[in-house]
Amino acid sequence: MAQQQVQGVAGLKKHDIKVSGIVFMLYCLVAAGAFGIEEMIPEAGPGMTLILLIIFPIIWAYPISNMVAECGSVLPSEGGVYVWVKEAFGEFWGFQAGWWGTVSTYITNGVYVALVAGYVSQMIPMSEVAIHVLKIGMILIFTIINLLGLKEVGKVSTILSILIVLAFALVALVGFLNWNTNPMDPIMPEGYSLIDGVGGGICICVWMYCGYECISNMAGEVKNPQVIPKGLLIAMPLVALTYVLPTLGGLASLPAGTWENWSTDGGFTGETVGYATVLTANLGPAWGYIFLVVAIVSQCAIFNTYLASGSRGFFVLADDNLCPKFLVKVSKKRGVPYVGIISLAIVTLILAQKDFTTLVSMEVVFMLALYIILPLAVIKLRKKLPVEERRKRDLFIMPGGRAGLIFYCGFPIAIAVIALLINGTDYFVMGLLATASGPVAYVIVKAVYGGLSKNDPEHYPLNTRTRLAVGDTVRIGAYLIIAGAFGFLGQFWLRWYEIDYGEWGTDDYDMMGDIIPQVLDILKWAGLAALAVGIIVVAIGWKKDRPAPEVRPDIDALLDKYLNEEKRESFFDD
Repeated sequence: MAQQQVQGVAGLKKHDIKVSGIVFMLYCLVAAGAFGIEEMIPEAGPGMTLILLIIFPIIWAYPISNMVAECGSVLPSEGGVYVWVKEAFGEFWGFQAGWWGTVSTYITNGVYVALVAGYVSQMIPMSEVAIHVLKIGMILIFTIINLLGLKEVGKVSTILSILIVLAFALVALVGFLNWNTNPMDPIMPEGYSLIDGVGGGICICVWMYCGYECISNMAGEVKNPQVIPKGLLIAMPLVALTYVLPTLGGLASLPAGTWENWSTDGGFTGETVGYATVLTANLGPAWGYIFLVVAIVSQCAIFNTYLASGSRGFFVLADDNLCPKFLVKVSKKRGVPYVGIISLAIVTLILAQKDFTTLVSMEVVFMLALYIILPLAVIKLRKKLPVEERRKRDLFIMPGGRAGLIFYCGFPIAIAVIALLINGTDYFVMGLLATASGPVAYVIVKAVYGGLSKNDPEHYPLNTRTRLAVGDTVRIGAYLIIAGAFGFLGQFWLRWYEIDYGEWGTDDYDMMGDIIPQVLDILKWAGLAALAVGIIVVAIGWKKDRPAPEVRPDIDALLDKYLNEEKRESFFDD
């Protein structure tokens, strides 16, 4: 029993992390400052940017943080969304959630390293060799911090978060004290419709408020996992204030018309403006360099926490025999998944040298797919683990009853679908291709490593003919139907949005340029083909590989699987 109290899943060490530590790790995962919003302002307009930044915490961040808090309270296991979707819909869909979340982190973690190199280059001219050395040094430092353990990650996140919050609080204060123009004027750029304004800002806004679910990947290493839902409810308004107040103060204090020149490097060069400009214009040019240091700190903070979160994804899949088993190795002394951390660091080093336009496009869609399946899992888990049973254990439950459940689950699904459609043909098509990698990867790893049937053949029986789980034929067919319908119906919207309504044909329209009509034709027929194949596969599977009727779980056994005696602290305990 003593051993269980210090070791989590597959030997992971448990840490006594306080609510404040969770808050600051969440702050780094989601925000680490307001960098990135600068791109929204000229694209959507200053007024629309502020409107979106104020509305999205209510209709996007608040629902997601509540869903993560509820699932994390009842099923506080390493792996987070993967575990929740697995318990709700089974092995196949659980793998999709785990794959989407983990691959997205592997793809884009190098962006933060590349940004740090870019910021440092603005302060100190460097050769290509020096830039590579800087990237290697940054990756090495934060890899070592992660290898020391989750508690050390939390300490570093706390220090960096405090510096970032203070810096943006100063921007807000200086901006408000030097208010001289209407920050909402204009609402949108001249000639923009509402669709243009929302389309110019929604995807960046979704990106800025993403990441709340990532903390759940590390829940198995927290002695009292009930601190995670508490931290979520504190971090969400902190992130929103960090976005809204500095942006409002910055727009209000800078001269009218300068909103068109906002950029992520604003204030660091003479041609663009940004949060640093608010300080340089009112406190002196030296503050531009100080804020440049803050920008570097911000990217380091994000990289540090995503290295921790992302390295747990394949680790948990490997623990369930859905990935190579070497990824489940844990250091005996520190109790951290060192292979996962080192592998993510190596991939980051490789991708930090590349052009990320295509990779980021794919990553965003991975995350949007995750935000569609998460609410569906929440709804299903409410049926499997009724609210009455949760109240007996004093676990967190989203407020509002049935109406609240509709609000919390409905808005993220609707926004994710809108974001997928409104971001253009390139994002949409690459997103469909990217998410399709999930079923392909599942078929391969299931055949090679055996999956959950290896550990629990009673609850996850194997179809010996297909070497997949019983019922997977139907599930794969269902995936094809969903993807095919989405592609076929989506191309009608994109034809209007891109060609009839948009500015298709201009040189800088998007990365697909003049071939958009041909791409949409392919999407139409590919969607119909996927629909037809999906229907055939489901029909065959329903006769020969029908999923077993779902048996209502033993609630006590399921809860005890995650809420063992050492974790039974109430969410409501101080």
